[in-house]
Amino acid sequence: MDITLLRTFLAVSATGSFADASQRLFVTQSAVSLRIRRLEDSLGHALFTRSKAGATLTNEGRAFESYATSIMRIWEEARHQIAVPEGFRTTMSIGAQYSLWQRMGFRILDEMRAAAPDVGLRAEMGMPDRLTRMLVEGVVHCAIMFTPILRPGLAVRKLAEDKLVLAASWPDPTLDLEGRYVFVDWGPEFIHAHAQSLPHLTNPGLTMTTGVLTADFISRRHFAAYLPARNLAPYLESGQLHLVPGAPTFPNPTWLVWRESISSELLDLMHGSVDAALARLESETTVVLDKLTVLNHGEFPGTLGGSKSHD
Repeated sequence: MDITLLRTFLAVSATGSFADASQRLFVTQSAVSLRIRRLEDSLGHALFTRSKAGATLTNEGRAFESYATSIMRIWEEARHQIAVPEGFRTTMSIGAQYSLWQRMGFRILDEMRAAAPDVGLRAEMGMPDRLTRMLVEGVVHCAIMFTPILRPGLAVRKLAEDKLVLAASWPDPTLDLEGRYVFVDWGPEFIHAHAQSLPHLTNPGLTMTTGVLTADFISRRHFAAYLPARNLAPYLESGQLHLVPGAPTFPNPTWLVWRESISSELLDLMHGSVDAALARLESETTVVLDKLTVLNHGEFPGTLGGSKSHD
């Protein structure tokens, strides 16, 4: 069976739309329609009910979905095994959101290479929906993300509760940031809490979804933004960024999601490497939070949308 047809079927099933599936697959909507028609002709059954509202699975489509997912998983496992580079005995694929590769994902890769130099590694990037799809289809063995999406066959573990802190590119900053603030979209919970605590900065005219990449942007310009404490140590040490005293923080947990079918060997390698990387990151994060406490005269600032914290 043509794997492309299965991948297209799963994309339409996940999005509920031929148009959305075409955007996800980077093909035209007519190409998606043609692929689904070919698959339906091959199976002898209609898989979707089309309407102006989108596409919903028929009874036959729902029955076929689990088989399509299993076939895709087996295909990806076979592809990984066949593609094992010479000198390596197996491979492991790891996914992470863009903002989590820097200073977390890359360190996990370092730990894995040190612990198992004969395991080939592959790194993937994407947002939670794409990473979840890659997990379900067997493209990656595990993924790190801010908002996990649980599906059958997947397991999840909370890694750490990072703190988002406010930093500016000039010395001795204050909360008077109008005209000099970049709003970073860290998700719906952050947006809601931010609107409660800092309503005057909710719509500054410049919004970014680039996560930690915003640190480099504001460090070269006269701006301030909320950024992960784990990423700020080098910027603070070099004087490129400065913590804003009195600014509330925001907890931003990260999660590890993995396929339950992963081998025990790779599972142990994954957890061991993650623990080692987190231990190093924790010490760096503590340094930043300690500096913030000193700036606030020995008291840790409050939380966006909430009360004071004493972590």
